[in-house]
Amino acid sequence: MAIKVLIVDDSALIRSLLTEIIDAQPDLQVVGTAPDPLAARERIKELNPDVLTLDVEMPKMDGLAFLEKLMRLRPMPVVMVSSLTEKSSAVTLKALEMGAFDFVTKPKIDIRSGIMEYAGDLTEKIRCAYLSGRRNKVARQAQLSPVQEKLSADAVLPSRRDHFSSTEKVIAVGASTGGTEALKTFLAALPPDCPGILVTQHMPETFTRTFAARLNGLCQLAVKEAEHGERVLPGHAYIAPGNRHLMLARSGANYTVALGDGPPVSRHRPSVDVLFRSAANCAAANSLGIIMTGMGDDGAAGMLEMHAAGARTIAQDEESCVVFGMPREAIARGGVDEVVPLGDIAGRLLGWLASHGRRSFRV
Repeated sequence: MAIKVLIVDDSALIRSLLTEIIDAQPDLQVVGTAPDPLAARERIKELNPDVLTLDVEMPKMDGLAFLEKLMRLRPMPVVMVSSLTEKSSAVTLKALEMGAFDFVTKPKIDIRSGIMEYAGDLTEKIRCAYLSGRRNKVARQAQLSPVQEKLSADAVLPSRRDHFSSTEKVIAVGASTGGTEALKTFLAALPPDCPGILVTQHMPETFTRTFAARLNGLCQLAVKEAEHGERVLPGHAYIAPGNRHLMLARSGANYTVALGDGPPVSRHRPSVDVLFRSAANCAAANSLGIIMTGMGDDGAAGMLEMHAAGARTIAQDEESCVVFGMPREAIARGGVDEVVPLGDIAGRLLGWLASHGRRSFRV
């Protein structure tokens, strides 16, 4: 039986394009559309959809107000459809905090071709949202099919070992679907003198700056969008900018940030595989890699490289993941030292640091 989808968007063109994309999939079916939340309320009662796509900015009632009522009165899987603006970015991130499963972005220009480029991403997220709602985690990734050529980290960064003498530690973290909340939980639990942290979260431009600012207000660490060439400092977390690869580099005895515009790796830019390879190259046993909730397998190959280079590696466990795709693949390839619940990851990191000479933290 096909997954039933209700589209809520005030644009007739967007409703038409999303219907075309979704109905082209044999396992998905648009059972109805609504131009605003008030109409959507009636359509939900009438059609009992499995998944909702919800526009952020709409007349009569904004997407956040509707989502709040929906999650309180009739919880269901929701994929937000957001514009690439600062305002929409903030609203979308708030929607994820309120329980939306994930989001896709609307293009600013050439809407038809732009939306079609997101077709594979949209349909994958609808499937995962549905399966997440049913808590059928084992079957999630088996139902996803590749939609474009898949490149490895070789397309951006060669594998090598930089030989140097250093005891400075660095943390590399990768996440995707469900990662915004997972990262908030993890980073908020860390003390202000933690080693520098580099984070690749699959997220488009505009959103990463808003996301970093939101985390910065919640954490003892200083959280910012990464800038090319800046030094990686203790007590700081650096978020990969949307559409840029984030890499660890070295300048003399210091770790630095490098950003790249190379092709997507594992179908993503930024790519977790690229970040993890750079950590294996530059920090090796002085690094710790963490892979969190997310669709697909980005980061699995890179985590195996970190593990082979002597790094400590941690994967989020299935029960605490929104989507157990990326961690599962990393575990299956043999690159993970331990699998732990989200709430325990910060503690394991601090334990590893303590065992390597960092014995006191200002919590």
